[in-house]
Amino acid sequence: MDSYVLDFQQIDKTSLPLVGGKGANLGEMTRAGFPIPAGFCVTTGAFRAFLEQSDEMEAYFLRLEEVKADQLDEIAVLGRSIRDHLVTVAAPAKVLAAIMTSWRRSGEAKAYAVRSSATAEDLPTASFAGQQDTYLNVLGEEQLLQAIRKCWASLFTDRAISYRAKNGFDHRAVLLSVVVQQMVFPEVSGIMFTADPISGHRSTISIDAGFGLGEALVSGLVSADLYQVRAGEIIAKKIAKKKLAIYPLPEGGTVTQQLSEDRQEQQALSDLQIIELAAVGERIEKHYGSEQDIEWCYAEGRIYVVQSRPITSLYPLPQMSVPEGESPHILLSFGHQQMMTNAMRPLALSVLRTMIPFGKAAIRSESSIARIAGGRMFLDITKLLTLKPARRILPKVLSGIDELIGSGVAEFVQRDSFIRNLPRQAGLKREILRTARPIVSKAIRNLVFADTSQGVREVNDWMTASLKVSRTRLAGAVGPERVMRVQEQAGMMLRALLRNVLAYPLAGIISLRLIMLLTEKWLGDIQTVHVLNKSLAGNVTSEMGLMIGDLADTARRYPQVAEIIRQDDGTRFRSSLQHADGGAEFIRQWDRFMQLYGMRCPGEIDITQPRWSEDESLLLPAIHSHMRTMEEGEHRERFAQGAIEAEEATRELIGRLRDLPFGWFKAKLMSRLIQVFRNLMAIREHPKYLMIQMFGIIRRALLDEARLLVEAGVLRQEEDVYYLTLDELLQLTQGEPFIRLDERLAERKREYERFRTLTPPRLMTSEGEIITGRRKQKDAPEGALLGTPVSVGVVEGFARVVLRPEEAKLNKGEILIAPFSDPGWTPLFHSAIGLVMEVGGLMTHGAVVAREYGLPAVVGIDGATERIKDGDYIRLDGTRGFVLILKPHGFKGGSTPNTPT
Repeated sequence: MDSYVLDFQQIDKTSLPLVGGKGANLGEMTRAGFPIPAGFCVTTGAFRAFLEQSDEMEAYFLRLEEVKADQLDEIAVLGRSIRDHLVTVAAPAKVLAAIMTSWRRSGEAKAYAVRSSATAEDLPTASFAGQQDTYLNVLGEEQLLQAIRKCWASLFTDRAISYRAKNGFDHRAVLLSVVVQQMVFPEVSGIMFTADPISGHRSTISIDAGFGLGEALVSGLVSADLYQVRAGEIIAKKIAKKKLAIYPLPEGGTVTQQLSEDRQEQQALSDLQIIELAAVGERIEKHYGSEQDIEWCYAEGRIYVVQSRPITSLYPLPQMSVPEGESPHILLSFGHQQMMTNAMRPLALSVLRTMIPFGKAAIRSESSIARIAGGRMFLDITKLLTLKPARRILPKVLSGIDELIGSGVAEFVQRDSFIRNLPRQAGLKREILRTARPIVSKAIRNLVFADTSQGVREVNDWMTASLKVSRTRLAGAVGPERVMRVQEQAGMMLRALLRNVLAYPLAGIISLRLIMLLTEKWLGDIQTVHVLNKSLAGNVTSEMGLMIGDLADTARRYPQVAEIIRQDDGTRFRSSLQHADGGAEFIRQWDRFMQLYGMRCPGEIDITQPRWSEDESLLLPAIHSHMRTMEEGEHRERFAQGAIEAEEATRELIGRLRDLPFGWFKAKLMSRLIQVFRNLMAIREHPKYLMIQMFGIIRRALLDEARLLVEAGVLRQEEDVYYLTLDELLQLTQGEPFIRLDERLAERKREYERFRTLTPPRLMTSEGEIITGRRKQKDAPEGALLGTPVSVGVVEGFARVVLRPEEAKLNKGEILIAPFSDPGWTPLFHSAIGLVMEVGGLMTHGAVVAREYGLPAVVGIDGATERIKDGDYIRLDGTRGFVLILKPHGFKGGSTPNTPT
């Protein structure tokens, strides 16, 4: 077998190092009997021999190692220099001889398509088509060798260099094969996805089709017909106006021609051909065991496949099975509810699944309604939606978490496919009533006549006692007993919170709804109500923010302490403070803060994330931003002023109501509702606070157990425990064998890194369909980015995009643009004048805190951290729910105002 050239029949999926992803797929399909035009591959061995002819490539590779993906100008200059050099390099005679032999055997008079096939494309987890070049209708020896040489050089196009730099591929390690394939001159060609690439629906085959060669579609030159097939039936057709087509020329090469008017809107494939093509796609998907992106053509009554690669843009399916004939299940993103959409490791997901109190047979087991996909947890709410009242009420409740989630669920439950095949759920209504009745009755009692101050004290006392019990339970255990107790503590946590705490903040939420409803009904104006949200006394998250301000004030008074905070990366923080003037005072405050909040951190629902108490560098940027953007004592003055404004708003509201008919009654009722709201809404963050305190205790116990496993030689490092589930950890502590543990951990680490790059959907079905929901139409300027208004007010300022709060450096007068915000982000709120987030709703964490701080806020703007750039001058309208980019960063068209409005 010649190592420089291989026929398709000699190639299979194991040949990737020799012929690249595209070549390996074509060989694999040829040997499997699919209709592939014949051809051969010039191997990576030939490419390597070609590069060895150059004395300058070593210097070029050294320069490539230094270039960064975003250095586009440098990449353009370097790439052109390499390509210009390579087209002058002579190929080795033995390589040329091997190519000529295969070409003559295949047919000298035939036309060929010549395509690159790199070892870093068309892979199961990374399909990056179009990184190198393609040449069609290549005729004769001269054109063939010229096309092969250009393909070799195309490994160094600007886009290919940038892609490798961005995705961490070694420029030396990525090699190029060249596919030489007999041309098919099709009447129709196009692309077929065996799963819908837009919705993600795995059972929908999506076909794009146009006249002539497929290059017109691939290059985006023309619009294509769209056909969709499901279960062997055409479910949708969209016939495009196809103005152009690409056809081969007799002398070689191609030409773009305009189609006649009557042909432009003609359906490119007949219905029978569509069904036939979809069946080929299903066979290819079954062969590979994964969804495929297939390039095809139709010529002389036959279908040909010219490429197939994995679809890697699909969000992974949840780990679940649905009984045949049952409606697709709908799954709700837990991360969007908790304002933390990052991927999590297996241990974090296992703890969360154990924590869910429903859908489980035992306290220590993981919930069956909590499903994992793409490193995130999704809740299967299908069972609940079998109840008619839930289908009416739940979308409204979910809209308070995220407008698009609420509208997406509302749309899904109206589908005939869902309603028609709903399974009966015997006893479900009774089970829900048994859980909800005591919570709702206690909430009503709190709302109507209970002493709310006493209720707050009861919640605080219960939380203190619960934490003491948990610490005691875990302190006296080791090995399997410790892991089982962790499972028990996690399994009981949420149920105990529902039973003992939820009724109090629920009464606060109900009171706010009633305040808004009655104020609008009686006074026709709810503007005063917004002020009532300010400075709620007893909110643990707000108190945490105030303590960070106190730390910043202390640092301001001692220049040496301030300098340590500005310069230190956390590694020498405490030792540096011990020798600084004022350091002892700062350490006392710091230790008190850590005692109360050290178990918190950004992304705190992920138990594998380091806590503030473990990594002091995580909190220093927030203190530094506070020092830079606020005056000493300003944070306390703002909070006190907010409380005064809320009190004045209360008096104004009560006074206006007294002047109305039956005013004494209306005023008394409103006074009670405001009291309930101000007292009980303040403990809305308490359940999350207790949960994170419990997580801190559990995290320490699990890391202690991991340390013992490292000492016993079972794990290589403590952090390996993050890639195990609780059940797997229990198995290890019991001494049970774990087959290929190191390999499994390494694979999960790679998987986690891949999951981190994915954007999770708010809603998805068991069939992989992503449900996006629809936003209500808003009165907004043209070009505005639309979201959900959650805190009123209009502000203008410079945007500061923050992806990780520990790296944030907010300046005075900046608007914080974030993907999400949990309590670990709260320290930044003091420094911002407004807030924009990609996820969230009226009742999620960031919105509640923004209202309390008086910050205008808009949430739910998809892609906000990418669409808004650092330094853009923007208008944030928290009343109507939009963001308008007034002047992009670097705009030179005139002066930009400096003062927010």
